[in-house]
Amino acid sequence: MAIAVFGGGCFWCTEAVFASLKGVKSVMPGYTGGFTKDPTYERVSAGNTGHIESIKIEFDPAVISYDDLLTVFFNTHDPTSLDRQGTDVGPQYHSAIFYSDDDQKRAAESMVKELSDPHAYDLPVVTDVRPLREFYPAEDYHRGYYRHNPSEPYCQLVIAPKLERLQKRFNELLK
Repeated sequence: MAIAVFGGGCFWCTEAVFASLKGVKSVMPGYTGGFTKDPTYERVSAGNTGHIESIKIEFDPAVISYDDLLTVFFNTHDPTSLDRQGTDVGPQYHSAIFYSDDDQKRAAESMVKELSDPHAYDLPVVTDVRPLREFYPAEDYHRGYYRHNPSEPYCQLVIAPKLERLQKRFNELLK
């Protein structure tokens, strides 16, 4: 098994997206990239911990590649929006890839460079590529949020459309 860590906006959304993929054993929402030890949702939401809402993906590289995970990541959030994903605004929603080894770093930097081509997006890609340091799991009530609350308005209005787009674009990667 291998680990990938991405920050792509609300971790409820990114968890639901990546939990749908073949080869993904688990997805843990949490916080990383900041300077506050043992952050909480309330502190991270205040925007002054330096942490980003992120997900830690445990995956089988024999089933799904890191490059496939990166492709899904870039196609299921807006990598050109600085500290914002839809109505979620603040530094905790920054787009970031946290690499755990040199191969992941090279792959992430290569994809960011490729997507920074003027023809890929109308705006510049703002996704950071950073080394993975401490990852703090989110509180229990955040885990499996979409799975446990599919009829909640946020889930219906924000997460369900992302999952529909995922199914249309990446059906071959879905469980």
